[in-house]
Amino acid sequence: MSPARPEGGRSIDQILAEARNRLDRVEPGQAHAEQNALLVDIRPAAQRAEEGEIPGALIVERNHLEWRFDPESDARLPEATGYDVRVIVFCSEGYTSSLAAAALQDLGLSRSTDVIGGFKAWAAEGLPTTH
Repeated sequence: MSPARPEGGRSIDQILAEARNRLDRVEPGQAHAEQNALLVDIRPAAQRAEEGEIPGALIVERNHLEWRFDPESDARLPEATGYDVRVIVFCSEGYTSSLAAAALQDLGLSRSTDVIGGFKAWAAEGLPTTH
């Protein structure tokens, strides 16, 4: 028997749904077509080694994402030029990336979103990958 959820607690399914309600999620083909967007791979190295990578995508593992994209952070990437940067996050299947994109929106990067289906959907559409 699982313990009762504390008052105010939410399930991961609720948290994910709330995050996705804030995002204008894109299909892999749409992400590929966006010329001025930063495509950001948040998968760990082992997953990238197993599944492959998207050429030109920035590699920023999930645990560093907010620090690398907060325009006011000393640890920001050179690409984190302001709050209007278009960031399209992807993970393996499009779950963690939704939470990550919502976290970027919380920082003020309101144009952040994620790829529906993640890397696996990208590869299944035959879009460019390396291994």
